[in-house]
Amino acid sequence: MNMYVRTAGALCLALLVVLMSGPVNRVSAQESGDVATRLAEAIDLYSNLEFDKGMAITNELISQDNLTGKDSIAIYEVMSIITYAKGLEYQRKAYEFLTKIATIDPCLILFPREIWPSELRDQWYKLTQAKDKLVCDEATDPGIKTIAILEFDNYSVGKFQEELGFLAKGLADFFQHDFSQISSLKVVERDKIDYVLKELELTESGKIDKATAARVGKMLGAQLMVFGSITQLSAKSTRMIVRVVKTETSEIIASVDKEGKPDYVLLEKELVNELAEKLNIMLTDETKLILKESNTESMDAAKLYAHGLEYMDQYDYKKAYEYFKLAYDADNTFTEAKRKMEIYRPLIG
Repeated sequence: MNMYVRTAGALCLALLVVLMSGPVNRVSAQESGDVATRLAEAIDLYSNLEFDKGMAITNELISQDNLTGKDSIAIYEVMSIITYAKGLEYQRKAYEFLTKIATIDPCLILFPREIWPSELRDQWYKLTQAKDKLVCDEATDPGIKTIAILEFDNYSVGKFQEELGFLAKGLADFFQHDFSQISSLKVVERDKIDYVLKELELTESGKIDKATAARVGKMLGAQLMVFGSITQLSAKSTRMIVRVVKTETSEIIASVDKEGKPDYVLLEKELVNELAEKLNIMLTDETKLILKESNTESMDAAKLYAHGLEYMDQYDYKKAYEYFKLAYDADNTFTEAKRKMEIYRPLIG
């Protein structure tokens, strides 16, 4: 099955679950189910680059009477995604739909979802911060900790400083993906972390340390902050250090230090497992298998993927798509590269 179909299908399923949740009567439940079904059609059209047909469905839906707040929000979400894909001249209109969502209730449905393009995600963070809702209050299990993983510092020298520049971003993304598989952890989105750091003017290398963890963590709603670094001095050896800081006290509560061959994808897996052990996180056999099989074992694919992330953050979706595709071509088991490639496919023009 096409990876984009699965991604879009996951969004449609999420819409159905959200719209049908809560204390609603039989009639409103049926109406919400119909809205989710029609939005699924609109998303399917979007995935096939038929933007106007998708918008026609959403325009029809939003004109209906007796829509619930969740119905309206879900419709405006799809309207924003499709409108944004139509090009730069439609950008302001796409933002207006996000504003409508924030006006109804920025926390009624937890956004953004993975299918959202980077620029829409950043605009959402801006809107919700203005309403002091960058982090929504949730009724979560007290045993679940929220963790934020910062981009790794690159302390390598010579040619390795330049060669590994993009990989520092990719390693943080790999850590985020792997930690998100652990049920006792809730992982803060990478781009939300970047947004907060920019707001605090802390994006320059060296400005993020445990002393600032409490301030950053509070804005992100994170109890734990992960700091990492890579230091490669020669072609044969490297060092990776990862530390976990408790935001409330700025105390380092776990640290892992690994040296060896510069096989960063292998070292990342080892660090994730060792860090989980030091944090007293029990990994089930199923989680261990997922962690083992996630991401890629190819350094070439990992570097290409990291380049894709950089262009994605710059809203250069065409180049991001190209690098995600190159990463997938380098390792066709690299499902995360394939998933991102398909998410950005409708935006490459």
